[in-house]
Amino acid sequence: MISKKIEEALNAQINAEFWSAYLYLSMSANFAVKGNPGFANWFNIQFKEEQDHAQIFIKYLLSRGGKVVLSPIEAVKTEWESPLDAYKDTLEHEKKVTSMINNLYALASAENDYATQSMLKWFIDEQVEEEETAQGLIDSLTMIKDNGFGIYMLDKELSARTYTQAAPLAGK
Repeated sequence: MISKKIEEALNAQINAEFWSAYLYLSMSANFAVKGNPGFANWFNIQFKEEQDHAQIFIKYLLSRGGKVVLSPIEAVKTEWESPLDAYKDTLEHEKKVTSMINNLYALASAENDYATQSMLKWFIDEQVEEEETAQGLIDSLTMIKDNGFGIYMLDKELSARTYTQAAPLAGK
């Protein structure tokens, strides 16, 4: 059985993961309408990954006898001036998510909830990867600046990204 504190915190995280998905879907639509299919693809895959993350938390909470409570998703931004602006927002958002995951881990530690700590380790590693990827794209876009050919080439590269289901859901 999971504690009420952990149950509430996991439900808040589920909502945050769905909000993240909504944000990335908005970013994807923003770049699709601007004729940047590669950036749209990259953000659409992020959208799918965030949905997977929410599902992982839902399945975990249910497996521990908790109740899932879905809350309304707040509105998200709908326009970005440039890919660089979107990736800067992405990095800031992922840093916020990292903080939330770390707070969940600290709560699980304080509650002596070893199962939740174990489950959260995958997310801790995932957040390191998310921040590193966003920073790498920021670095690339900063180097490219307003070079149309450079933006075109990066957009083309990002169109090749494919979706891979999140590890804890793969094969289930």
